[in-house]
Amino acid sequence: LSSPSSASFTYSCFLLAMSAFTARPTAKISAPRRSVRAVRTRAAATVGADFKPGVITGKEHLALLDHAQKNGYAIPAVNCTMSPIINCCMEAAKKANAPMIIQFSNGGGAYMTGKGTGAEATEAAVLGCVAGALHVRTIAKTYGVPIVLHTDHCAKKLLPWFDGLLEANEKYFAENGEPLFTSHMLDLSEEPMEENLEICAKYLERMAKINCFLEIEIGITGGEEDGVDNSDVAPEDLYSKPEEIHQVYKALNPIAPGMFSVAAAFGNVHGVYKPGNVKLTPEILKKGQEYVKAQENLDSDKPVKFVFHGGSGSSTEEIREAIGYGVVKMNIDTDTQWSFWDGVRAYESEKKGYLQGQIGNPDGEEVPNKKYYDPRVWIRSAENYTVDRLLKAYDDLNAIGALGK
Repeated sequence: LSSPSSASFTYSCFLLAMSAFTARPTAKISAPRRSVRAVRTRAAATVGADFKPGVITGKEHLALLDHAQKNGYAIPAVNCTMSPIINCCMEAAKKANAPMIIQFSNGGGAYMTGKGTGAEATEAAVLGCVAGALHVRTIAKTYGVPIVLHTDHCAKKLLPWFDGLLEANEKYFAENGEPLFTSHMLDLSEEPMEENLEICAKYLERMAKINCFLEIEIGITGGEEDGVDNSDVAPEDLYSKPEEIHQVYKALNPIAPGMFSVAAAFGNVHGVYKPGNVKLTPEILKKGQEYVKAQENLDSDKPVKFVFHGGSGSSTEEIREAIGYGVVKMNIDTDTQWSFWDGVRAYESEKKGYLQGQIGNPDGEEVPNKKYYDPRVWIRSAENYTVDRLLKAYDDLNAIGALGK
C-alpha cells in the first residue's frame, strides 16, 4: 500500500475486519469469588425513546451528551485492546442500563491487528481500530443500550493514523449516511496553543461534514499512558486556565456548534495512585464554564462539555464534583487492565491443580483438564471481574440507570 491515506488502504481495512468475525460458543463456568465489590443494579430496561440501541452518531450523540449534563452523570470511556474487553464493556452497560463509550488508542488498535502482522505501524493501528469498530457495530444492538465509538489520544506525530481513520469514516458515511466512529480525539496539548487550535479547527471542518464529533486536550494530563510519558511536566501545565477554555470555544464553536468536547487539565494524572495522592482541582472546570458563559453572553451554565482523563486515585466525591461542572465522559484504562488480570489471577489460583497439564488433576491421574484451560473459561473470569469494576465506575459516575433518568 502506498500510504495509510489511500483509498485502497481503507478498503483493505474493511475487507480484513469483516473477515475476522466468526461466531464461537460460550462456556458456562462458576465465577470465582471476586475481589471487586459488585454494585447492585436493576435489570436493563428498554432504552429511552430518544436513544436507539447500538452505535449512535451525530445529533443522537449530541442529545446523549446533553442528557448526561442535564441529569448529572458521566459516561465511562474504556480503552479496548481485544474483543473480550469490548464485550464486557457492553455487558456492563446493559447491566447498568446506561450508555458506554468504547475507545481505541493507537497502540490498542495496533495490538488488535496482531503483533505478527507485516503491516507497518500506522497501517496496523488503523486496521485494528477499524476492525474493532466493525466488531462493535456488528453486535452492539444485541446489548440494548447506546454505544459511542471513539479513538483516544492522537499526538501530532500520530496524525497519519488520524487521517487513515477519517478516510475510513468518510467511506462509511458515503455508504451508510453516518461515520464509522462517533468521535475522535486530537491531543495536541504539547504544542503551542495557537497551533493546537489551528490543527483542531482544520480537522473539525472535515469531520463536521460527516457528523463526526471531536475531543481535544488543553493543558497536560500527567503520568504515563500507552507509551506517552508526562511524568515530568511542569506543575503549572497540569492546570488549564479559563481563558484557554474560552479560546477553544471561540475557535471551534463557529465551525461546528456543540460538536466538540474539551479535556481540560485540572490536576488529573494517568496511571494508578492511592486515593489522596492526586491533587485535583475540579473548580477549574466551574470557572471555565462561568468565563465562557460571561464572555459569550450565553444562557447556559454549562456551555462546554468536559472530559475527565486520568481518573485513577480520584475519590467519588471529586469525580461527582467534576460532573457537576459539566464533565460528560471519563476515561478508564488502568483500572480495567488490573481487573482483567485479577480475574485471570483468581481463576488460576482457584483451579491451579487442574491447570498443570492436559491430563491429570486432583480428581485422578487420567482425568482430562480441557474444560479448565479452554481460553473461553479463564477469559470469562477476566470479563466477570471487569464487568464488576465497570459497574463500580458507573456508580462513581452517577450513571447507574442513566437511561431511565
